Amino acid sequence: MTKTLLFGGSGFFGPVILSKDKNIISVGRTKPPSYCKNKHIQIDNLDELNKLDELEFDKVIFLIGSSNHHEINLNIDMGIDFNVYPLNKALDYFSKKKLKKFICFTTILLYDQKKLVIPVDETQDINPYANKYIFSKYLSEEIVKFYQNKVPSIIVRLSNIYGYTELRRPDLIPTIMQDVFEKEKVEIWSNKPKRDFIFTEDAAEAVLKILDTDFTGIVNLGSGKMSSLKLISEIIEDLSGKKIISKNQPVSGPMEFNTNIKRISELTGWEPKFDIKKGLEKTFKIMKSYYSK
Repeated sequence: MTKTLLFGGSGFFGPVILSKDKNIISVGRTKPPSYCKNKHIQIDNLDELNKLDELEFDKVIFLIGSSNHHEINLNIDMGIDFNVYPLNKALDYFSKKKLKKFICFTTILLYDQKKLVIPVDETQDINPYANKYIFSKYLSEEIVKFYQNKVPSIIVRLSNIYGYTELRRPDLIPTIMQDVFEKEKVEIWSNKPKRDFIFTEDAAEAVLKILDTDFTGIVNLGSGKMSSLKLISEIIEDLSGKKIISKNQPVSGPMEFNTNIKRISELTGWEPKFDIKKGLEKTFKIMKSYYSK
């Protein structure tokens, strides 16, 4: 039986995908969390991909990369090192295999913020030069296109993803969650923006479903609904009993963003199961258990 490999199983999103299918094989230098019962193949770096030579597999989920906007915008080399070089090395290796599907992840931030028509679908213009982080993700997409004839691929443009984790993340909701457990004073830059937030469990289900289709190309992945940071703050305040203070500072990016998920829904029949309240409640419950150890 052929197998699916997942790179990045010890990160934020990878363990959730692994937990949905124990037959997926984790590949990387760090084992996934203990709640994942998947087989793990130790590879300390991508120069060791030849360790996979004798393994039968036909699909790859590639989650190696960085979503740290702030650090990459200060240092483009970090964006190249994390978001471009690893992807190129992997695709070069897999181009010599007979893969049915390779799936990797970029960002909805690629869409040109000055031309947005909400909800934003995959046909809208992109602006790869808005900042260094976005440019690194654009280069990722171009590398995938370069290998497309040899490696059938899906590029997932991911919206704001959130969920439970013990890792330090630059993402808004995981940061707020960790702050309410660790700090007396919890602050956010602004509570005015409205964004599309998708729960990791919903995103994992979508990834596994689209992996089993014949589709190749670009697809958006979000919840298809906008939630204000004000609402998110209020829900977390109710759960934690802590006040979240908005500093009312200017924010980067559009004040409103909503992802059109019609393409992935029509391809797979997938729809999100968690609204923002249910997703935050589950995130809080599990993260509270981490701090109770």
